[in-house]
Amino acid sequence: MKTCIVTGITTSGTPHLGNYAGAIRPAIQASLHSDAESFFFLADYHALIKCWNPTRLYRSRLEIAATWLAAGLDVDRVVFYRQSDISEILELCWILTCSTAKGLMNRAHAYKALVSQNVSKGLDADDGVSMGLFSYPVLMAADILMFKANKVPVGKDQIQHLEMARDIAQKFNHLYNVNFFVLPEAFVVDNVATLPGLDGRKMSKSYNNTIPLFEGGTKNLRSSIMRIVTDSSKSGDPKNAEDSHLYILFRAFATEEESTLYKSSLNAGMSWGEAKNILYEKIESELLPMRERYNKLISQPDLIENILQAGSQKARCFSKRVIKDIRDIVGLRSLNIDICSSKKQFINNKNSNFDNNENKDPRFLCYRDDKGYFKFRLISSSGKDILKSRGSFSNASNVGSLIKDIKIFLQKIKSEKMNEFEYSPILDSYDLDCDIQELKRVIE
Repeated sequence: MKTCIVTGITTSGTPHLGNYAGAIRPAIQASLHSDAESFFFLADYHALIKCWNPTRLYRSRLEIAATWLAAGLDVDRVVFYRQSDISEILELCWILTCSTAKGLMNRAHAYKALVSQNVSKGLDADDGVSMGLFSYPVLMAADILMFKANKVPVGKDQIQHLEMARDIAQKFNHLYNVNFFVLPEAFVVDNVATLPGLDGRKMSKSYNNTIPLFEGGTKNLRSSIMRIVTDSSKSGDPKNAEDSHLYILFRAFATEEESTLYKSSLNAGMSWGEAKNILYEKIESELLPMRERYNKLISQPDLIENILQAGSQKARCFSKRVIKDIRDIVGLRSLNIDICSSKKQFINNKNSNFDNNENKDPRFLCYRDDKGYFKFRLISSSGKDILKSRGSFSNASNVGSLIKDIKIFLQKIKSEKMNEFEYSPILDSYDLDCDIQELKRVIE
């Protein structure tokens, strides 16, 4: 069974080192595995949230597409496309928006940070907050769920959005009583999860602290690295390598052995100037051949456009089928299709696109309610509820512990052939709603 990988980069600026090390490189490496099915895209709809300069948006799409290709993306192995070429993404985004709780969006880090900033300045809490910014996680969920991604390469700052995508998927599955959406997992490369920028904060266009990937060539790369902020330690003074931005950046491009040596040298008193030169040489050795390919590609926009159009055609072969199935699930189907037979197809048909789980045993699903609290249920292979929590939990780990206990008890029911009068009171003590007939059928 293939593992589906989906990742995209917002086209609102020039590609920087953080984009490459945190998303592009690990995604390309993952796509080379024989069991990988990869979808990589230019997130140009996301760019509209903060980029209202048409020329900048156009140029950024070209630069980021050229960057993916220069970094070694094999378009014969992957599906490489523009988000704005896949109309089904926006349709799915709206359908998911209709079942997503506002409370979930209220907890998004980007929204909360802007509200906090506004309040501290004495402004209206939602000053400058567009609906695009507020509902950004739903569009991201649509990007991921449309292609039934198993893994999504992200930086640590994006993990919350992956968790939200899972919540949104589970809410949809629960609301329509189907096992349709795959629950994606974040794939974070520890050493490069979030790279620091020139000032030590997360490398971001928003902070204007990025280190350019190709723009300005080797000269600009060197000058940027030389401007990285360090403390006032002099040559010969021991440095705290673990807290050094230079060490974090070096580790993202070096082997473990090279990183250990670099760390030891810093701790032993290597000067910041020498450390920056070594960092520059390490990064430049990796970027030089890519920069040459990039410069050639950036002068051939027609070639890049053709590649993106071909990728979009491949993506839409998938997305059109998926959105048709979603339409059927929510009731936006042709009037000559019977609702019962249609839904039965989604739940039971082994060859259906909805069948993403080869294991037909009952399984537990954990999800969030409208207030953000955790609940769980046990569903059968046909999608029917067997057990369902009455109460809710503030901590997911508490849910996990309870599910573990219930699994042990269900095994006991089966192994000891307990009857309904024996196990019903115990299940009730777990504060569960139980479909006894469905439970009997599963146990037998």
